[in-house]
Amino acid sequence: MARKRRGRPVSGILLLDKPAGASSNGVLQRVRWLFKAQKAGHTGSLDPLATGMLPICFGEATKLSGYLLDADKRYTVTAQLGTATTTGDAEGEVAEHGGLDPRSFVAAAQDFVGEIEQVPPMYSAVKHQGRRLYELARAGETVERKRRRISIHAIELIDQTAESVTLSVSCSKGTYIRTLVEDIAKAAGGCAHVAALHRTQAGPFEGAMVTMDQIESLSDDVAALDQLLLPATTAVADWPTVHVNADSAYFLRRGQAVQVPKAPTEGLVAMLGPGNDLIGIGEILDDGRVGPRRVMASQPAGDTPS
Repeated sequence: MARKRRGRPVSGILLLDKPAGASSNGVLQRVRWLFKAQKAGHTGSLDPLATGMLPICFGEATKLSGYLLDADKRYTVTAQLGTATTTGDAEGEVAEHGGLDPRSFVAAAQDFVGEIEQVPPMYSAVKHQGRRLYELARAGETVERKRRRISIHAIELIDQTAESVTLSVSCSKGTYIRTLVEDIAKAAGGCAHVAALHRTQAGPFEGAMVTMDQIESLSDDVAALDQLLLPATTAVADWPTVHVNADSAYFLRRGQAVQVPKAPTEGLVAMLGPGNDLIGIGEILDDGRVGPRRVMASQPAGDTPS
């Protein structure tokens, strides 16, 4: 007999402003408990030091988590100049000193805009032979890591002092801002570490966020908590879309490709049914039909086509 899932069948997306000092998974579990939700997942970890945009998907919206993981991000980062740490941020021990002029750091930063290669830091969740790198780092081990290609879309100066520089960084998935700061400092002839990091955008999401204090204050009112959630359609608001009728929606929900007039010629699409309900994510096949990739549960379950 199938094990009954505990909790409420909540569905939607919460834009959480992650507090400093907490792990992304720890915050996720606390939020899930407060919402009394059956299922929840976040869409990209933030370091404990970091704050800001952490979209949390509930229920059917978790089927979109992978696509949000792949989305571009934007951060505000403050680099403390003149010292490097063991972790690349303020939580580590000072490992090196190297004077650095803020103007040199800002000038060097522009050379990192574009497609670059980056070595993941030892203090990261990347796996090496089945173990997380941060586990090895805490045990005093250092291993060789493969370079990864990432894209830095833009780096803009926000503020600078004699000892620090604050930047806005827009980048692709998989970018380690700690490593970026260290690499910029090295290119400028010194060293630096991340003193503060705040994510301002994750994919289509930016702007207003909900704090943990707000959620805690509503913990006895699940209806009010549910009002904080965005519909799953917001995750694909900037995607190309196909609109299908009830008959096509029926077949798509059952894993069958359908022909859709005036559909895009390639790539992934958001599939919308009658009433603009999100059916899921589709892909344009070689024969021009739309094939379902991820399908949301029908609300309510569809009847047989007419």
